[in-house]
Amino acid sequence: MRILLVEDDFDLGKAIQAGLKAYHYTVDWLTDGQQALFALTQSNESFDLVIMDLGLPKIDGIKIIRTLREKKISLPILVLTARDTASDIVLGLDNGADDYLSKPFDFSVLNSRISALLRRKSHNISDHIIQINQVSLNPKSHQVVIDNNITTFSRQEFKILHKLMESQGQVISREKITQLLYGWGDDVDSNTIEVHMHAIRKKINSAITIKTIRGVGYIIES
Repeated sequence: MRILLVEDDFDLGKAIQAGLKAYHYTVDWLTDGQQALFALTQSNESFDLVIMDLGLPKIDGIKIIRTLREKKISLPILVLTARDTASDIVLGLDNGADDYLSKPFDFSVLNSRISALLRRKSHNISDHIIQINQVSLNPKSHQVVIDNNITTFSRQEFKILHKLMESQGQVISREKITQLLYGWGDDVDSNTIEVHMHAIRKKINSAITIKTIRGVGYIIES
């Protein structure tokens, strides 16, 4: 899952980004509201959830939330801020935020809130086991069972296989897979996705067929 973090406090932003990566999220981090609004409305970037401070430079967090909802963008938004009065909480929720967490916070609580919002977003994004042929994938435990044997996948390989299995019958583009695995600051080799796909195919053997749509992406057919 790819998260956009919008936080202008450098130390806190760095800590949140590192903490969420430990929970296997891909986290991109911006420090002002203008950048965030562009990334969410004008760019080709794709995110699963936004964590947003309210007191941001250039454009306030409340205005960003209001603009997203006016544009019918239903992306889950978790407000993370020091503004913890009842009026501030009501203001954020009334303008379209989905949840609210006050600073300081515990990372386990933050992770639980994120998981709840992602489950609410779509029945496809869940903790339920995904089964295709002899391959069983458990998103919660990050475990893959093939022909009744537990098979070890790297964090990146697991994310790709998870996305392909939950999207069975749909082509997943190389760009989408790259966004899923890496943030903006990551250095990605041109053949990195092919390397991951080769490793995945070798591990699943013939249990699932992952087809390459040349010039587009990959698909597990229905």
